[in-house]
Amino acid sequence: MGYTVVWFKRDLRVHDHAPLAHAAAHGPVLCLYVLEPSLWTQPDSALQHYQFLRESLRDLAQQLRDCGARLELAVGEVPEVLARLHALQPFARLVSHEETGNGATYARDRAVARWCRQQGVVWQEWPQHGVVRRLPSRAHWHSLWQAYMQAPSLPAPLPASLQPVSLPWRDTWPTPEAVGLGDAHDPPLRQRGGRTLGLQVLHDFLHERGAWYRGGISSPLTAPTACSRLSPYLALGSLGMREVVQATQRQQVLLQSQDAPQAARLRQGLAAFMSRMHWHCHFIQKLESEPALEWHNLHRGYDGLREDAWNPAHFDALRAGQTGWPMVDACVAMLRETGWVNFRMRAMLVSVAAYPLWLHWRAVGLWLARQFLDYEPGIHWSQMQMQAGTTGINTTRVYNPVKQAQDHDPRGVFVRRWLPALRRVPDAWLFEPWRMPPDVQARCGVRVGQDIAVPLVDLASATKAAKARVHALRAQEPVRAAKAAIVEKHGARRGTNLRNRNARKAPAPLQRCLDL
Repeated sequence: MGYTVVWFKRDLRVHDHAPLAHAAAHGPVLCLYVLEPSLWTQPDSALQHYQFLRESLRDLAQQLRDCGARLELAVGEVPEVLARLHALQPFARLVSHEETGNGATYARDRAVARWCRQQGVVWQEWPQHGVVRRLPSRAHWHSLWQAYMQAPSLPAPLPASLQPVSLPWRDTWPTPEAVGLGDAHDPPLRQRGGRTLGLQVLHDFLHERGAWYRGGISSPLTAPTACSRLSPYLALGSLGMREVVQATQRQQVLLQSQDAPQAARLRQGLAAFMSRMHWHCHFIQKLESEPALEWHNLHRGYDGLREDAWNPAHFDALRAGQTGWPMVDACVAMLRETGWVNFRMRAMLVSVAAYPLWLHWRAVGLWLARQFLDYEPGIHWSQMQMQAGTTGINTTRVYNPVKQAQDHDPRGVFVRRWLPALRRVPDAWLFEPWRMPPDVQARCGVRVGQDIAVPLVDLASATKAAKARVHALRAQEPVRAAKAAIVEKHGARRGTNLRNRNARKAPAPLQRCLDL
């Protein structure tokens, strides 16, 4: 009897896994994960992603054992692995989820498709979530999203129900050094991987922490617990998006009959959470429909805006957390230790890079991709461009790091935690320490220019000049004329799924998606 190869990629679970369910219904299965060395040499890869993946695969292996199967690990490039397997142990079918990843995974999938055609192997793919492949227009996208999310979830295979096939060789997990990550940094306080932990995070959010979601996700003080913290588990598919949507809806139904104040607050929080769930796939759809936006401006009329003005000193200072703006530098310090900051602080980091520092989004985006444990290429690159003002269809949003600190860390608790050198600085000077008189510096033991950097540029004048450049380009007729086609292909459509809010009052889509 023939067997089917189930190729696991960013779908590291057995629950609601259409390829696995399909393969199991047709006979023996070989459950395969390919560790691809070429992917770990990409500039958006980091040691924390590698370690989180390993933790997630260990959990997946246990899930498969419970179903009677074994997770087989192969090390190598996927077309070569499949060719070797086919030569030793021929198979006729390969099944997997669709993947909207970076350029390397896109090229890899095209190579796999060519190999399958040449060998007569049928490769069948299923949607992973609400992203639609070969979507001609956004006109009906939200209804398609809704239909997918409301369709019944597939149960995990029953215990010992799978008919396993083993890989005819054994590979061992490479060390980080073997894939070029040996000297990289792994944030000591990052989240750990695996579906088991992901389910705990989901349960905790739906039953307790979600009560603080509304009103708590903007401040870096409250966001670590108020945010769902599900994004890294969604990024690798340890949890499925449909699973999270339906679990949230079930909890909302249960809460409707409860009158306690805590239940009311939780209902409000989960309602706000659900309103943001659509945006996850909305942004990934942009990369699916236009893979080149990982490298090129979505609106090509913005080509040349920043490319020829690269300032390596500004970039180095940003990465080192030495910009001189305490809120920015504190966020960089938190990222270094945890692999996470909340959505508004991410938006602020990109805004500071793009406007007063006038840095091109591509290099900044690669750096941040390595800093974010929950790096999701579709969301990441879409939002890097949106915040940098190169989409041509989004309102320019510039985040002042001093105002953000005043609004969301008024007593300086966050800044002082992550920048210990500033702990004795009085509140009046904390967010603009470069303005401290020498006698104040002496009293609190802080030397501006040594213990805390002097800002790289004058914030007000540099921001004003940057906005003027963007707005001048946006006002040009050829740039304005090209906007309609981009809106048709990538723009969100107002409807029942995305409430028609006043544009001035609506939270920025960027803010809704960097972390759920």
